[in-house]
Amino acid sequence: MDDCAQQRPLFTFGVIADIQYADIDDGLNYTRTRRRYYRSSLQLLRNAQESWSESAVKPEFILQLGDIIDGFNKGHDASDRALDTVLRQLGSSPVEVHHVWGNHEFYNFSRSSLLSSKLNSSLLGDRSRARAGSDIYAYHFSPFPGFTFVVLDAYDVSLLGREESSEEYRSALSLIKQHNNNQDLNCPPVLEGLQQRFTMFNGGFSKDQLDWLDSVLSSADEKQQRVTIVSHLPVHPCSTTPICLAWNYDELLAVISSHSSVVCVMAGHDHDGGYYRDKDTGVHHLTLEGVIETPPDDNAFGTVSVYEDRMVLKGSGRIPNREFLFSRCHSDTDDRAG
Repeated sequence: MDDCAQQRPLFTFGVIADIQYADIDDGLNYTRTRRRYYRSSLQLLRNAQESWSESAVKPEFILQLGDIIDGFNKGHDASDRALDTVLRQLGSSPVEVHHVWGNHEFYNFSRSSLLSSKLNSSLLGDRSRARAGSDIYAYHFSPFPGFTFVVLDAYDVSLLGREESSEEYRSALSLIKQHNNNQDLNCPPVLEGLQQRFTMFNGGFSKDQLDWLDSVLSSADEKQQRVTIVSHLPVHPCSTTPICLAWNYDELLAVISSHSSVVCVMAGHDHDGGYYRDKDTGVHHLTLEGVIETPPDDNAFGTVSVYEDRMVLKGSGRIPNREFLFSRCHSDTDDRAG
């Protein structure tokens, strides 16, 4: 990374995941193996914003990778209040924020409510939604010539955020029931292996969304753009634990592999984080460590500097530094990335 230290990046952006703020005392995760710091997650967001505002090169935008508030807010009738608190903190900086939707967004709000909320940042993107008139939350934007970011809706196919009477709900229920026979669908169907992903807190991508992504990437290929895909759910089995994978991750990977423009996929959801460079495509798969399980005296955010031939992640606290070489220009990335 020494060469990059001497260069000025084309642009930078901030990344943060799984803030899951709630004005409640600390607790444990669902398996009761990790402490969750609900109230202090807001201070960790402040720490991130202070760092970004003091950077020599100010970020062009922030990627908020989903689960901005915790599902516990719903039971305390505090969803709106908690969201206002976090958005007020994010709004203290003039930098635009691109929001990704995770499972905790849907624990708190319906899909229709989210589409009309401040968590719908699609108006910041190019006017090309996943499908005209649809409620798929997917869009793309270009912060700098030659670079495109695509925000995907990982709960397009899901039981979350859908009315039980809807065709989308019935279709998702039929799909998950093919793999999970448990009465509690938040309980994985197996103890280990890729089948673990078929739980209610995960979801997937519809054919409409995948077709739209395919067309976006075809255009990017023609223009020789670098594309970063953003999703709450990880989509590569080696970048996360199986229980955090998108249901039809394989279909999304097939779309990615058929195009030359994708350089990176960024996700949240797995609070331990992860990283893998796909040897076949050269695509970097980054799963960002979650704020919610980060102690108050630590941090979990990153700043990404983008250059012509690479992206460099400068992590803070739990998030390690990484370098993502663009394989289209470099064939020797196997040992030098991450």
